[in-house]
Amino acid sequence: MFDILYQNSDFLVINKHPNISVHKDDGDTSLLIELAKVTGDKQLYLIHRLDKMTSGLLLIGRNQSAASELSQLFAKRLVEKYYLAIGDKKPKKKQGLVIGDMERSRRASWKLINSKENPAITQFFSTAAHNGNRLFLCKPHTGKTHQIRVALKSVGSGILGDSIYSSSKADRGYLHAYALRFTYQEQAFEFVETPKQGDEWQDDTIQAGLAQWQTPWTLTWPEIKKKS
Repeated sequence: MFDILYQNSDFLVINKHPNISVHKDDGDTSLLIELAKVTGDKQLYLIHRLDKMTSGLLLIGRNQSAASELSQLFAKRLVEKYYLAIGDKKPKKKQGLVIGDMERSRRASWKLINSKENPAITQFFSTAAHNGNRLFLCKPHTGKTHQIRVALKSVGSGILGDSIYSSSKADRGYLHAYALRFTYQEQAFEFVETPKQGDEWQDDTIQAGLAQWQTPWTLTWPEIKKKS
């Protein structure tokens, strides 16, 4: 279900495997209960969430005080988050910004609309991959449900293996929480975890793309104008 990548007295960083729910689904065991069995913690606290199909970095609090402080960092958008995705088509634009309000659509899906009252904001770079696919590096500035999945669909490149937003079949949904960067109690933390589970990640074109993005915070991301 997970690999433990880092731990201190206040928090854990794990690599969540794909197709594992952060909540207890029907018939599933709880990720936090299984994690606590390994770490010996009496209680663990979910700081943020990843979709079931999404693998990658997940921050877990080890006490209520730390969980509260870390949750505030996310709420105040003081945590830099970076995701990798493989899209099933060439996008309308190779890089840029996707911004717009999101509203519920059919079934469990969401859609992007033209208004910007409380918008989802996602920056991205992309590079060519094999079989007409596209490798994306995404930097979400908000934390909306399905935000990156909807953003990439809106530029014409649904995520490979995403049963809701793409018709492309694959051995998993190709979205991965790749990097986290934040300051906690005056100490800077940086975590990067390359995706390992899934055949498509192993392709040479994908590996070449990943080699360009090993420290995503050093890339020249265009400035986003704040509302006055």
